[in-house]
Amino acid sequence: MHRTRFGHRLRYAFDNTMAKGPVALIAWLAVLSLGVILVATGIVVLLRIRPGDASEDPGPHEVAWMSLMRTLDPGTMGGDEGWGFRVVMLMVTLGGIFIVSTLIGIVITGMEAKIEQLRKGRSFVLERGHTLILGWSSKIHTIISELTVANENQRRPRVVVLADKDKVEMEDEIRDKTPDLKNTKVICRRGNPNDMTDLHIANPFDAKSIIILAHEQEGAAGHASVNADSQTIKTILAITNNPDRRKEPYHVVAEMRDKKNLDVAKMVGKDEVELILSDDLVARIMVQTCRQSGLSGVYLELMDFDGAEIYFNEEPALFGRTFGDSLAAYPDSAVIGLQLPDGTVRVNPPMDTVIEKGAKVIAITEDDDTLIVSQTAAPVEEDAIRAPRKQPAKPERILLLGWNHRASTIVRELNNYVAPGSAVKVVANVNVPQQKVAAFGAALKNLTFEFQQGDTTNRALLEKLNVPSFDHVILLCYEGQLDPQEADAQTLITLLHLRDIADRGGKALNIVSEMLDMRNRELAEVTKADDFIVSDKLISLLMSQVSENKYLMRVFEDLFDADGSEIYLKPAGNYVETGRPVNFYTVVESARRRGEVAIGYRIVALAHDVDKAYGVKVNPVKGEPVTFAEEDRIIVIAED
Repeated sequence: MHRTRFGHRLRYAFDNTMAKGPVALIAWLAVLSLGVILVATGIVVLLRIRPGDASEDPGPHEVAWMSLMRTLDPGTMGGDEGWGFRVVMLMVTLGGIFIVSTLIGIVITGMEAKIEQLRKGRSFVLERGHTLILGWSSKIHTIISELTVANENQRRPRVVVLADKDKVEMEDEIRDKTPDLKNTKVICRRGNPNDMTDLHIANPFDAKSIIILAHEQEGAAGHASVNADSQTIKTILAITNNPDRRKEPYHVVAEMRDKKNLDVAKMVGKDEVELILSDDLVARIMVQTCRQSGLSGVYLELMDFDGAEIYFNEEPALFGRTFGDSLAAYPDSAVIGLQLPDGTVRVNPPMDTVIEKGAKVIAITEDDDTLIVSQTAAPVEEDAIRAPRKQPAKPERILLLGWNHRASTIVRELNNYVAPGSAVKVVANVNVPQQKVAAFGAALKNLTFEFQQGDTTNRALLEKLNVPSFDHVILLCYEGQLDPQEADAQTLITLLHLRDIADRGGKALNIVSEMLDMRNRELAEVTKADDFIVSDKLISLLMSQVSENKYLMRVFEDLFDADGSEIYLKPAGNYVETGRPVNFYTVVESARRRGEVAIGYRIVALAHDVDKAYGVKVNPVKGEPVTFAEEDRIIVIAED
């Protein structure tokens, strides 16, 4: 057996002390300095060594002070006299040089270690009322950008980001992608949002709202979404089941990918979490938009914090009046629904619904201070109101170019909207077994389904498809199969071909295309396509809105659901006389009489004017006159 000696124990104790860091090292230097001073003082006093210019022996305190000064400053001994005194002070000075140089090295090393620790982003966040973003994805830049706009009228707004990514990299990327943060400060911390210890760093207990981003992972789309949802559910558990959680309910907005995981997430999050099924949501928006040109512009206007937004407001002046009466009560705002006293949200309820005490009006307006009830009667122009011209639903032909994990959901959603006898043809550069195509088509009630494999950027293939014969064209990007920039590039090439085919055929094509990067939309403007869906941006905008008001999720759920009230763009001639100036009060009244809510209009002549929002105007001032052409559209919220 190895025998432990005293020297080993001493060395082991010294090693443990040194491992404690700079504080322990500085303590050892202090002890060493004290030892040098005491030894020098003892030698001078005991040997009665006197400085050359001294008339009497210096006392021990005086010698200790002189030794201390020479320890800290070697230049102090320059004026010493007497060789005995000089030799002793020289030894003290040499010891001091060693001690001070070592001290400087320790301090510098300690400071570098502290800076490196801060760069790791592991310090606790001492913020209150902040918005906490958990996870990292391409959506984060749009979310932060939207939150900075929403926080402009707030005092010291803070956004905290916790992700398993280098803190400095996060800060640099945010600085590059979102240079104008206005008065909002973004604080980044590194950690795993699923880990309770790491989550504690971001201080979720004092957060105003929490946004959970779906984990991005390369690989097969199905496996990636399942893994993303499992990570999201674990993060929700880390928040809601945390032993240190706060008593007040959390306000959490979480992104989910797969519908089959929703029930589990709802069980975990209960009423504290608003779940956004991103792929399903984008699919529904694409289906609605492909059948109504300009609808994507309406959704973007409602979801971002610039311009018109959706607000909830309790208005005592409307208590006892009907929902229909409230539509013309605000000259600068568009009422779209009610939040009942029990918290239930109803978009476009029956016009005779009485507004009870405690109910809130849901309205589209520029700001909450513009929700002012007018005391004057609405100047409706009765002679300009026109009766609706009913058009029977006709079968539609839809062409879907491209394929990704949302494609099957899009086809199923189309089946809920189109008339029986409609058809959808899918052309994509992917291999789908014939039996799977047959099984998928058999499950559709109103649609016949046809699949053809082919390169969607091939002009010859597109010519053979007779694209002008289709009523609507949906162009999907190859997300998950190609790099995002390459996927958008292929979308752009296909769009150019489609636009040229339409121009040569003399037919206006209703095209809705999906893009991954918002920056590529500007490049795609040359195609003059009707609508662009930037999926990441839409989800980011919605998550930002819901993080500010959880009840907004109920509004958008109703608008996106095929069974509820939705946004439609209907011919202006169905509501008012075209070719003459009419105020929007008249349009609102005409829509009210058929159980609809008019919220804006689209001037088709401006459909390709970026500065005019592609002709879309949401929440116009009701008193200003507008002259509509036959091809213009009124934006309404209606059952069908």
